[in-house]
Order: sequence, then structure tokens, then C-alpha cells
Amino acid sequence: MAGHTHQHPLSVGSKLKFGILLTGFILAVELVGGFLSNSLALLSDAGHVFADIIALALSWYGVRQAERPASRHMTFGYHRVGVIVALVNAISIFAIAGVIFFEAYRRWQQPPEVNSPLMLTAALVGLGVNIFVAFWLRQEQRSNLNVRSAFWHALGDALASIGVIIGAVIIMLTGLFLVDPLVSVLIGLIIALSAWRILKEGFKVLLEATPHQVDVTRMVEALRGISGVKDIHDVHVWSISPELHAMSCHVLIDDQMMSQAAQIRQEVEEVLRQEFDIEHSALQMECQECSLNDLFCSLTPAPREDEHESHQD
Repeated sequence: MAGHTHQHPLSVGSKLKFGILLTGFILAVELVGGFLSNSLALLSDAGHVFADIIALALSWYGVRQAERPASRHMTFGYHRVGVIVALVNAISIFAIAGVIFFEAYRRWQQPPEVNSPLMLTAALVGLGVNIFVAFWLRQEQRSNLNVRSAFWHALGDALASIGVIIGAVIIMLTGLFLVDPLVSVLIGLIIALSAWRILKEGFKVLLEATPHQVDVTRMVEALRGISGVKDIHDVHVWSISPELHAMSCHVLIDDQMMSQAAQIRQEVEEVLRQEFDIEHSALQMECQECSLNDLFCSLTPAPREDEHESHQD
């Protein structure tokens, strides 16, 4: 097994906790501002901010769970907890978007009067804090799906705040209160798009799909080019979590001493780590060709004992 070098999640957890406090402040400002100004766009943004708080809290929980060591019951550890948390986040965003669309439709039929100066002030505060939170998480979101879901919450809310600001300015200049539900629909579309991206990536991990960063054809060619490797087959590449990739395969080599085979194995692991970002690999070294040596192995469950006995009867 190759050596592991992972970013320590405590710093990530601390950033997420700080983000929760800042986002709670935005929620209070936008709720008060939304009710006082009678702005659906601002209240919609507050709903998104509430989803931000849930996302940040769940992301923090997922990061903490990923710290837990592997055990005999959970040999891969608890990395998938973070994936499940991200999926819950995405579904919650879809639900909030649905509520926003419904309320926007209702207000479109009879637009209420909106206090645009108050709406503008609250949106400016929300924009400033959300930009700071997104900037605060920008590095960690590249390699952690939990943090990415929280990052998209904050970034989507910053974009939504911009929409509210534009809507408030238009209302101030023209008096068109229909702008308010239109802006809220735009907010709903933004957050639904971010939810879809998170949902798609999370399901790929749960379905053991090949990580999009890994070109399996190029990987196999690179491994077959290593001195001493005659062939590669029964290849499986998957993600334990979006930032943690794994691979297993059979490596056909000449019949040789174990020390020589170990050198080949180390070279294979080095190529996987350096060129394909695969830190976890399980390699079966063999010197005889199998009767079935397809590049990709089709997994079939073994028949149970009781099924075997029933066929004999």
C-alpha cells in the first residue's frame, strides 16, 4: 500500500465553524430586512442562507467523521459519511428552491409593495459576508466535497445577493415591484444548479464510478510501459470520497524473486501516485496468465450454499 498524505481536517473544521457564525449573522440581517421591507427576494435569500447554515454544520460533521480511524467494522474508515452529508445538503437546496419558485409565482400574480432602500441595505451586508465566507473556503473546496457544497452555498448566496441589489435599485428607479419575484426566481435557479452539481458528484462516488480526473486507458498504457510489467488486467478504479481515489488490478510479471517483484510494485505505485493522484492501490502480482484476463473484470456474486443444494435436489 502506498504512503498516504492527506490534509489534516482540523483546519478545515475550524474554518467551517467560523463560516457558521458569519452565516448566522447574515440570516438575522436578511430575515429582519426581508420582513420589514416585504421583499420576497430578500426572504428567499434568507432561506438560502438558512440552507447555508445547515450545509456548513453538516459539512463540519462530515469532516469530523472523516477523521475517525478505520476499524474491523469500517475498514475504509468514515470518508463516505461526508459524501452522504453532501447529498443531504443538495436535496435540501432543491427543496428550498421549490419553495422560492412557488412563492414567486404567488407574488407574480399580485406583486406587493417593497421597501427597496431597506432591501438594498440588507442585501449589501449579505453580499459582503458571503463573499468573505466563499473566499475563506476557496482552497479547501477544491479537494473536499463537503467543503465544496458549503462553498457553493456561500457563493450562490453571494450571487443571489447581487440579484437582490440589482432588483432593489430597479425598484427604487422605476417602482416596478414585479422585479422582486423575478429576482427570487433567479436565486432559485442559481442554487438549484449548484445542488445538481453536488448531487451528481456524490452519486458518482456512491456508484463507484471512475473519477473524472483519471483516464483509465492512459493509466493502463503507462503501467504496461513500466519495465518488468507484461500486462495489466482486472482493473478497478473508484473513489472512496471525491478527494480520495483507489485502484486495484492484476499485474502480470515474469516468475522472479519476491524482492524483484516488490521493486516493480513500487514503480507501479509511484506512477499511480504521481501521474493519476491514486494514493490507495491493491496490486495482485502474478506470473501466469489467467484464462480470463479482460482489462475490466465483471463482478458476479457467488451462489449461496442453500441455492447450490436446491439445484442438486
